[in-house]
Amino acid sequence: MELDWLTIAAQIANFLVLIWLLQRFLYAPITRAMAKREARIEERLADARKQRQEAEQEAKALRERQQDLDARAEEVLAEARQEAEALKDRLEQDLRKEFDEKRSNWQEHLEEEKTELVRQLRKRMADQVVKVVRRTLSDFANTDLATQIAKEFARRMETLAEDNKTRLRAAASRPDSEAVIECGIDLPADARSLIAQAVHDNLGTNIEFDYRTDEDVVLGIRLTLGEEIVEWSAGSYLKKLDDLVRDTLDAAGMGTPKPEGQTNA
Repeated sequence: MELDWLTIAAQIANFLVLIWLLQRFLYAPITRAMAKREARIEERLADARKQRQEAEQEAKALRERQQDLDARAEEVLAEARQEAEALKDRLEQDLRKEFDEKRSNWQEHLEEEKTELVRQLRKRMADQVVKVVRRTLSDFANTDLATQIAKEFARRMETLAEDNKTRLRAAASRPDSEAVIECGIDLPADARSLIAQAVHDNLGTNIEFDYRTDEDVVLGIRLTLGEEIVEWSAGSYLKKLDDLVRDTLDAAGMGTPKPEGQTNA
């Protein structure tokens, strides 16, 4: 078989032309399109990586901010608890102080009431004793109560210790010394004369006395010369009654401090 080289050459030329045409109009556009697509995909991937990094950074910042907020919240709660405890302590102290003040005021008021009660009881007992003694003396004696008190005072002045008389004489000799005679009842002229004579006989001096009535000097007389005081009265007997009243009040939970007693002549 004889080869047709012209035909073969023409076919080779056609094949080369076909290859060129395919390369020109098919492969090249496809390659460019694929390259552009790959470039777009790479760009999108880069954007995605960038957005992912930004998202991770933002998430990290949010976590750090959340941690800061949590730490701040703990601090705020701790401060709030401390302030609440401090407020509680202040309120407790204020309430305790107010309670103590009210209790102190109540105790002072109660002490005043108890003192007043004791004073009234002593006054009533003293009045009753005076009434009873006055009635008894009027029934069984020829003299009245004032005279009996004056005579008993004179007797007491005679038996007074010498050192007491010396102090009274020294007090009476001072020009600024106050001379006072006090009694629970009003002393008549004859009783005052007995008392003045007793002072003159025992102290050797004539003194003008200021006679006063003091209901606390029960059934007796109080002599005051300057700073020197001599008293004889029924206070010792009333003190026993006073102690009895106080013991009764103490047993009832209403005790009150005893006043300082005065030394009787």
